[in-house]
Amino acid sequence: MAISATLIKELREKTGVGIMDCKAALTECDGDLDQAVDHLRKKGIATAKKRGGRETSQGQVQAYIHAGGKIGVLVEANCETDFTGKTDDFSAFVKDIAMQIAATSPIAIDRENVPRDILEKEKDIYATQAKESGKPENVIEKIVEGKLKKFYSEACLLEQTFVKNSDITVQDLVNELIAKTGENIVIKRFARFQLGDS
Repeated sequence: MAISATLIKELREKTGVGIMDCKAALTECDGDLDQAVDHLRKKGIATAKKRGGRETSQGQVQAYIHAGGKIGVLVEANCETDFTGKTDDFSAFVKDIAMQIAATSPIAIDRENVPRDILEKEKDIYATQAKESGKPENVIEKIVEGKLKKFYSEACLLEQTFVKNSDITVQDLVNELIAKTGENIVIKRFARFQLGDS
C-alpha cells in the first residue's frame, strides 16, 4: 500500500516524529493514522527504556510563577546534548513540567524518591481505615496496595495525568520527547514555593 505524503505530514504534525519513522509506522499500520500514532507512542516507550542509561549533562532550568505571584516553581530537566537543550521543543517541555508542578504539587519525581516516612505514614493510615471499616486481614493488604497506587498517581510527578492533556501521563510526555529527539531526557529536580507555606 502506497502511503501519501499528506498522511505522513499529518502523522508528523501529530507526533513530532521524523518523516522516515512516520512512513514506517503508517506502512506497518496499513495507513491507519490512529494505529500509527499508538505504534509510535509504544515505540517511544521502548526507545525511552533503551536510552535510560545514557548520561544527561545538558538541559535547562526554568522558572514558572503562577496565581499572581503566590506559587513559584524551579525545575531542572536534562538531555544529552547542548543542541537539544536549546531547542524550542525542549524549552516548551521544561515550561510544561514547571506548570504541572505548580498545578499539582507533587511530593517527588518518581516512587523511588518519595520520602520513606511519608510512605510509611500513608500505608499506616490506609491500613487503619481498612481495619476500622471491618475488613478482614487478608483484604487489608490489597486495599492498602490499591490506595498506594492512587497515592503514587497523585504524589509522583511522572505518574500524574498531564494537566494539558488528560489522555497522557507526565511519563508519556517525557517518552514522546525522547522519541522525537533520540536522546535520554530526565527531570532531575524541582522546588515548589507557595506563599504562606513553611
